[in-house]
Amino acid sequence: MNSNADTTDDCSDVLIVSDSMAVAAHNEDANVSLVGHTYLIKGKLSNGLSFIAYTYAGELPSCAFGLNSQGLAFTLNSVPPVEDEIVPAGIGRNFVSRDLLEATSTADALARIRSSEVSVGHSYNLIDIQKRMILNVETASRSRVSVHEVGATPFFHANMYLHLQVQQVHDENSISRQKRAAFLPQGSKTDVLSLLGDTEDTKYPIYMTGPTLYTLCTTVIDLDERTLTIIEGNPKYGKVSHVFSMSSNELNLKLVNHAELNLKLVNHAEGTHL
Repeated sequence: MNSNADTTDDCSDVLIVSDSMAVAAHNEDANVSLVGHTYLIKGKLSNGLSFIAYTYAGELPSCAFGLNSQGLAFTLNSVPPVEDEIVPAGIGRNFVSRDLLEATSTADALARIRSSEVSVGHSYNLIDIQKRMILNVETASRSRVSVHEVGATPFFHANMYLHLQVQQVHDENSISRQKRAAFLPQGSKTDVLSLLGDTEDTKYPIYMTGPTLYTLCTTVIDLDERTLTIIEGNPKYGKVSHVFSMSSNELNLKLVNHAELNLKLVNHAEGTHL
């Protein structure tokens, strides 16, 4: 576990909160076998809260990204620890992210993260539309948590801990993406999408097309526009498939000018495809 490791899931995030823009952009990367096996789950709970979550078949919503009707959203980055950091019989990280879909505020989301006796840690990018705030929260077993508030300096996160001191797997893929991102401009939303679409490093590209890892989609959460946008294909070309408004409790799907939408939107309350 201390040597180089080939991970089965990798994600890349660019987070910025400046005077001119507030954006969280995320590449959802996974094993190529998961292509075509993802869903958008729309849930409406008995207390009136609604959420939308990008979900893998057979898993809880969501180990990827999601948003709710309280103006909160999150994206996730796995941070594989060494074996000694794993606590047997601890809470699985997917239960924590499912719980986050019901958070009513940033403070509530942090409390849910802190209160969980997890088996392994995770990196949570918490987005608060109302407060125009993005937090990167790194966690580890044994109740260790580090919170970094994102500012005007672009913050790139791959799949290694950046500010929580934890023994971790040496992941060449993640290290390479982190180094590459440091050389690319991130001053505009176009720059951010170009970065997430970068394929310059053929061995460890930021945008992945196989043979093992594949970028399933890119999501962009714009705190000023109050939207969550899903892009299919390389994000530098901007093929938008879905845009969700976070301005109302209904989390309405906005119309986009593409006839073919490859993702299935499932209404969890009614069990129907939308």
